Order: sequence, then C-alpha cells, then structure tokens
Amino acid sequence: MEEVMSCLRVVMFQPPPSLFVSAMSAAVVAYLAFFGFSEIRGTHLKYSKFAGSSSSPSSKSSSWSSLPSRIGMFVLYFPAFLAAIASLLFLHGGGAPPSSRLLLVESALAIHFLKRLLETLFLHKYSGTMAVESAIPISLSYFSITAITIYAQRLTEEAMIPEPAVDLKLYGAVLFVVGIAGNFYHHYLLSKLRSDRGENSKNKNKEYKIPKGGMFELVICPHYLFEIIGFYGIALVSQTLYAFCVAVGTTLYLMGRSKVTREWYLSKFDDFPAHVKALIPFVF
Repeated sequence: MEEVMSCLRVVMFQPPPSLFVSAMSAAVVAYLAFFGFSEIRGTHLKYSKFAGSSSSPSSKSSSWSSLPSRIGMFVLYFPAFLAAIASLLFLHGGGAPPSSRLLLVESALAIHFLKRLLETLFLHKYSGTMAVESAIPISLSYFSITAITIYAQRLTEEAMIPEPAVDLKLYGAVLFVVGIAGNFYHHYLLSKLRSDRGENSKNKNKEYKIPKGGMFELVICPHYLFEIIGFYGIALVSQTLYAFCVAVGTTLYLMGRSKVTREWYLSKFDDFPAHVKALIPFVF
C-alpha cells in the first residue's frame, strides 16, 4: 500500500486536510458507479432514448412531472456552468493571483458546460420529455462535481501542498481539447440523423437510426468515450484526488449507460453491426 501511495504522489497532490473533500472523493465514485450499475439492471435515468422507459420504477408513478427535453437538458448543465464561471470571474479578488492550474481547471469546466448549453440550444434536435426526477439528481450531480472540483483545487493551493513530482497539466489540457472536440463532432453526427428542424415541426422524424461516421463505425457511444477523455483531461490538469475520482466515477457510469444503449440498438435493429462495441473499440 505504501508503494502505491508513493507512486500516486508522483502524479497527484496529497489530499488537502479536509474531511469533506476526502469523503466526497469516495462518495462521487460510489454514487456514479451506483447509477451505472442501475442502468445495467434496467433502472434508467429517464432522458434521451430511455426517457419513456417503463423499466424504471419511477416510471410507474405519476407523481412526478416532465419537462420538454430541451428545457430539461438546459437545466442539467446551467447550474454547473454558473458555478464554474462564477469562480473564474468573481472569486479571485483580494488575495494572491490564482495559479495557472486553478485557472485551467475553472476554464475547462466552464467550457465543458458552455459547450453543452450551446449544443442544447442550437445543435441537438429533441422529441419527447425529460422526467423531473431524473433532471434534478443529474443537475445536482453536475453542480456539486463542478463546485467541489474547484473547491478541492483551491484548498490544495491554500494549504500550500507541494506540487506532484510530475506536472501533467499541459498533457491534461491537450487531452481535454481532444475530448471536447471528439464529443462535439459525434454529437454533430447524431444531430444529422433527424430531419426535423425543431420540436414544433409537423414533419418531425422521431425514429432512431443507427449512427454512422466517425467512431460510430467502432462503438455506439463515441460521444461518451470522448466525454470520459475530457474528464480525464481535467483530472490531469487538476492532479487532485477528487478530480481523478470524478473521472473514474464518470467512466463507471458511462460504461453502464453505453452497455444498455448498445443493447437497445440490438433490440431495435436486426442489421445492427455485431462488431460495433458499446464504448471502447474492440474491447467493450
């Protein structure tokens, strides 16, 4: 164990003296892994093609309302974007100038969620609704992950914890750019699968098709793969335990979500290519 911890200190800050951050580092992995496992078991967060899934226990109750999908997706990302942009623009006064590492972490999170908001408003084509009981936990998760990632970074700097032996922030920035570009490109390909021009179009095509182009030739969820890459990019920029835990938790959740997505396509399309995996080419 000591050898493992010694290796980790080469690439990671020692955790700051905060019971809250330490507890949340473990909690975020467990929380996201739980939702990933729940997806595999058939209890889906009700958005995208699983918005109307009857396999989710919550779908059997009418006590919760639904939001139009575009509004629901906007609600998911807006609080997290506000947290990142507020920290970047308004929380650096009155003390020592922020480090380049902190500015990169804040900027990456702000860019990630700004991109998501712009895609929601101008790129994606939606039909149906999003259940409020799914929108609330997802929105809170994104917000808390963003706020705690920044808080852990600030706390690490305020405690003057020595820098890791290996500085990975440049590699992380490159990885983040690759992730966000790949995610956008495959979101763009998905948006082209529908011919409708908006929720109010009378000729809206609500039918799903097998995605083609890019890495869709190898995996059915390349947009998830690049989102994971983006979060590992942020983790390498941050080099805090919490940021790495977020990346690991995101991986576990999206593995579950991509697995059931592939199974959904297999159930809907007899001609779905058998070689197309869920998330990782040739592997998973």
